[in-house]
Amino acid sequence: MKTVTGTVISNKMLKTVVVEETRLVAHPTYHKRTRKNTKYHAHDELGVKVGDVVELVACRPISKTKAWKVKGVVKAYGAT
Repeated sequence: MKTVTGTVISNKMLKTVVVEETRLVAHPTYHKRTRKNTKYHAHDELGVKVGDVVELVACRPISKTKAWKVKGVVKAYGAT
């Protein structure tokens, strides 16, 4: 199964969170590394908060935009 790690940027929906994945991609010609962001809608049964770093796992489509589930919290926001 495919997994993605990202930061929760919104939890205003019922049992749904928006997670943003940031990755570095090298330009094919100039080889400068730039940041690319991707937003995922994910099903949340754990009750994660904004700022938490979470791991997502791909699943069957739950709704029109939701095809990911929150697997667990990697790092809670504010935790050292």
